[in-house]
Amino acid sequence: MSVRLSARLACVACYVPTGSVVADIGTDHAYLPVYLVRNRIVDRVVAGEVTRGPYRIAIEAVRTAGLDSQIEVRLGDGLQVIYPGEVNVVVLAGMGGRTICGILASGRSVLERLERLILQPMRDAAMVRHWLVQNGWQMTDEDMVYEDNHFYVVIVARPGREKITDSVVFELGPRLMENRSAVFRRFLLKRRADIGAVLRELQTVRGTRVMEKSFRLQREADKIEEVLNSWPSEQRT
Repeated sequence: MSVRLSARLACVACYVPTGSVVADIGTDHAYLPVYLVRNRIVDRVVAGEVTRGPYRIAIEAVRTAGLDSQIEVRLGDGLQVIYPGEVNVVVLAGMGGRTICGILASGRSVLERLERLILQPMRDAAMVRHWLVQNGWQMTDEDMVYEDNHFYVVIVARPGREKITDSVVFELGPRLMENRSAVFRRFLLKRRADIGAVLRELQTVRGTRVMEKSFRLQREADKIEEVLNSWPSEQRT
């Protein structure tokens, strides 16, 4: 069984340390676990699913790949499918940021024994970043890929303290701002255009909430402009 990952999952796989023991929560078709074992990145994966349909699909995928002895598919909610200390890396990919935060909050005993989190929120990435900083996790890396007309962010974190006071940094991503990838620049250009369109619409509306939203968006637009202007000229392609 040959597994070819989407660009989104391939980006996630890049941040799985060789030789680690991984839990892939919300594994869907078990694409990531099969890929990690097949490519000898890891020897063992726990694949978790909360509903029986995807759970059965994942079991069949692992069985078809002949990897039953290395990938264990478990049925359960979030981090409840693993024991504290059983794995040292947890992947939460392909779900909303609010869902990711809920799973993390309900699995603190597991988190205490982890070395790395690899998170790929489909939306509300700022919420995930807030949760990490407020709960003793340091973002060590961030990445972004563009696939099927969408920008996807990957957040990598380890236990540690990090201080971020600027709300816009939570929105854009501190490591993305430092790494300055070409994909992130495309994202910033699009985000700047989208904010500009919203601000023009809001000019015709009155009210306190509208003013607050306009102020918040203008701050983000100014920060984006600052980041784009600091980009090395040779990389502005």
